[in-house]
Amino acid sequence: MNEWLDRLSQLPQQWFESPIAAIALTLGAYFFGVRLFKLLHRPTWCPPMLIAAIGIATVIALLPIGIDDYNRGASWLMLLLGPATVALAVPLYQQLPQIRALWKPILMTLPLSATLAACYAVLIAAIMGAPQDVLASLAPKSVTSPIALSLAEELGGSRALLMGALLTTGVTAIFGVEWLSRMLRIRDPRLIGLALGINGHALGTVRAFEISGVAGAFASLGMSLTGAFTAIVLPLVWHLFY
Repeated sequence: MNEWLDRLSQLPQQWFESPIAAIALTLGAYFFGVRLFKLLHRPTWCPPMLIAAIGIATVIALLPIGIDDYNRGASWLMLLLGPATVALAVPLYQQLPQIRALWKPILMTLPLSATLAACYAVLIAAIMGAPQDVLASLAPKSVTSPIALSLAEELGGSRALLMGALLTTGVTAIFGVEWLSRMLRIRDPRLIGLALGINGHALGTVRAFEISGVAGAFASLGMSLTGAFTAIVLPLVWHLFY
C-alpha cells in the first residue's frame, strides 16, 4: 500500500519531466481564465492572464512539484514571445497613415512616459529601503516581457520578482487607463491604445485589440517604442548610479 502511494505521489514529477505537462497546464489555465473572464462580464480589474497566473500558482502549490519543474517545460512557450512581439508589425503597417499623422505628439509623449514608468516604482521602492536587486527587478516593469527579462538580467534583478511586477503593472494599467478615459471622457481609440501600450505592455496591448484594431495598432506602437527606448536608456542611467 505504501509503495503504491509513493508511486502515486511521484506521478506529477514524472509528468513534468516532459514539457507537454507544463504547456498543457499553461494553455488550460489560460482558456479557463478567458472563460471565467467572460462569465464575470469582462471586469477590467481581472483579465484572463491574471486568472490563469493564479490558477497555475495554485496547481503548483498543491502538487508535489517545484516552480523549476514547471519553468523547465514552460520555457518552450517563452520562445514564442519574440515572434509574437514581431508579429505586431502587421497592425502597425495597417494603421501607418494615422501613425504618420501623429508622429510629432507621439515622439514628444513617449520619452517622458517611458521614463516616468521606470522611475516611479524604483523611487518608491528606494524610499522604502528596498535592496538593489529589487530595484533592478522593478525598473523594467513597464516593458514587454522579452525585453524586460533581458534588462533585469543585465541589471542584476530577480526574474521571478520581475514577472510578478509585469503582471501587476499590466493589470493596473488596464484598470487605470480605462477608468481615467471614462472620467476624462476620452473616446479616441488612438489615445487609449497608446496609453495602454506604453503603460501596460503586452497585457495592455491585448486589451487594446479588444477595443478596436486602431487602438491595438497604437498600443503596439506604444509598447514597441517604450521597449526600444527603455532598452537603450535604462542600462546607461542605471550604471551611473549603481
